[in-house]
Amino acid sequence: MAKAKFILKEPNSKIDTLVYLIYNYQYKRFKYSTGETINPKFWNKNVQRAKTTKQFKEHPEFNSRLDKIENGINNAFRKLLNDGVQPNNVRLKEVLENELSDNLLKPNQKTLFEFIEDYIEESKLNKTTGTIKVYKTTFKYLKEYSKKYKPINFENITLEFYNHYLNFLKSVHNLSANTVGKHIKTIKSFMNEATERGLNKNLEFRNKKFKTIREEADTVYLNIEELEKIEKLDLKASPRLERVRDLFLIGCYTGLRFSDFTQINPENIVSDNTVIQVRTKKTGQRVSIPLHKTVRTILKKYKNRLPKAYTNQTMNDYLKEVVSLAGIKELVETTITKGGKIEKKVLPKYKLVSTHTARRSFATNLYLAEVPSISIMKITGHKTERSFLQYIRVTQRENADKLLTHPFFN
Repeated sequence: MAKAKFILKEPNSKIDTLVYLIYNYQYKRFKYSTGETINPKFWNKNVQRAKTTKQFKEHPEFNSRLDKIENGINNAFRKLLNDGVQPNNVRLKEVLENELSDNLLKPNQKTLFEFIEDYIEESKLNKTTGTIKVYKTTFKYLKEYSKKYKPINFENITLEFYNHYLNFLKSVHNLSANTVGKHIKTIKSFMNEATERGLNKNLEFRNKKFKTIREEADTVYLNIEELEKIEKLDLKASPRLERVRDLFLIGCYTGLRFSDFTQINPENIVSDNTVIQVRTKKTGQRVSIPLHKTVRTILKKYKNRLPKAYTNQTMNDYLKEVVSLAGIKELVETTITKGGKIEKKVLPKYKLVSTHTARRSFATNLYLAEVPSISIMKITGHKTERSFLQYIRVTQRENADKLLTHPFFN
């Protein structure tokens, strides 16, 4: 017997999440985004409707819309059978949307820009500050492009738009290839979310030619010898640099992101002070990291409560001072594709160091120490070894030195 039910996309979310219709029929399963969103605390799982509560005043209208969707799918299924048509997911979706096309459910369809604006506001509750900043910048460029060339809505996000927009970001804003790729990736995220919510039907953004461009960045890492130089610096005369140095070293020996290693507190130190356990802010993963001796020394110095960090940008500025004082000034050649042109620069290594260098140094140093990749990935959160190996930084010489101990060369 065919049966409809409603489930939440993210039942454990602290903010509004999508409601899906699930329709089981003839040993098949039809899943459909209702376009409705609700905070899980107002959802009654047993009756699959919003709770009757003053905290969610619109529950009568909300439940009425779900009732109409349930009636709609039942009518669609019966209609197909009565017409002698074998139901399948494609046909069910088509007939269901005809049933609901009276505009009673969604009289005011959001535009792409209205959706993005609302989505950015929603994301402030569960995304990092850095992610929100990228969202806002991508939105700013989209609005500028729309004003300069032609209005943009869901149906305009095509391959033609993609090619023209790449040129706009490269030539008008002189952005690097990776920054352009980041904004394309964000547009695809916006479109994916809008599609999930039933606001968009244009899937051209999923075409393999609508790709996120990327080039390998000339990023650096600090080896163990260099980290020891930084650790041995006497910075008592400059508390700001001492604070930055200590926090940076925590990152270098834990592999945590800036947003995580600056938030470590006594509750995160477990197993008789031998392990740091945190839930990462960006991915929500729980990771357990053995305490390195340097980390233990720094935690003891601050009685397991690290000093408050500066902003990421300020940390990066001060960090360059610290690394320069440690004498890490070897020249490094960097190349970057900017505005469609390759630019080469030669810079002293300390100028290329940032807070993210800590995480990359952790991964690379453990890899060179022959710690199994899978063990490192448990901490860094990389899903595949391929993405992990792209992340670490090993020079040709370091790779050769590593291979010298391999049985094949002996």
